Amino acid sequence: MTDSEVVRAAGVVVVRDSPQGPEVAVIHRGLRADWSLPKGKVEPGEHSLVAAVRECDEETGIVPVLGPPLARQEYVALGWPKVVDYWAARVGSDEGFAPDDEVEEVEWLPADQAAAKLTYPRDADLVREAVALPSSNPLILLRHTQALKRADFKGRWDADRPLSGKGRSQAKALVPMLAAYGIEDVHSSDALRCRETVKRYAKSIDAEVQLEPALSEESFDEKPKRAVRRMQELLLDPRPLVVCTHRPLLPALVEAIAGLRITGSFDLDPKLSPGGFLVVHRHFPEDAEEPVILAVERHAVSRD
Repeated sequence: MTDSEVVRAAGVVVVRDSPQGPEVAVIHRGLRADWSLPKGKVEPGEHSLVAAVRECDEETGIVPVLGPPLARQEYVALGWPKVVDYWAARVGSDEGFAPDDEVEEVEWLPADQAAAKLTYPRDADLVREAVALPSSNPLILLRHTQALKRADFKGRWDADRPLSGKGRSQAKALVPMLAAYGIEDVHSSDALRCRETVKRYAKSIDAEVQLEPALSEESFDEKPKRAVRRMQELLLDPRPLVVCTHRPLLPALVEAIAGLRITGSFDLDPKLSPGGFLVVHRHFPEDAEEPVILAVERHAVSRD
């Protein structure tokens, strides 16, 4: 079976708090005559993160903010193998539901009632998985997008080397991917190529890029421990944030992440392609000084 023969889709389990406990959004699809979770096909060239947000918005009017990933679903639908990536999510904004030929109704139900109402047992399993997760906030460790080659750069200082044309396109593609996680704070090495990687996203949320001189290549060469200490400080910051830096720093910064308590086995390989990133989902217990890592995702700026 080739990749082109597999139907790729993405979806969410949107959870909100209520006085009676967590509630989950479920949808009724008229053509399928079933109760399901918001999901849909990944469009050509689209990243699964962006597809998950778009499909939930189109089907429910809810623009979700993604949390940790849930179990990937693999099954056969209408004779074709299908792979669906899911994320736990919360409500970012609600534009209002408008019924159409595909989705007739949206209901918010207590988690146990939602699980019982869903047509497919696999969806009920996802609901139980999502509501069992504690609260979390992401830290995204991002390698800058493709820069102009050193041999082609005529400037005096390497820190002034800009992005290439492809790098600028990659930076643009990063905007909806970072938005999917509700990133609020933008941190960057003071090198131009890092600043250019995140400035478009920062502008989209009306935020300033907070410069991190300790996370530049030059500073790391002189004082590597300083970069690690700064990463450790950022890991303790509970706000959803992105940190853009350079390939040579990634092993040391990932090692700082690995120093926290991790509740599972995740891919912490520091090798990232230009524009690639790790999403570290951090839970902050009230009785602990450091966060607990619930999950770590890795993504490329192009579609997975």
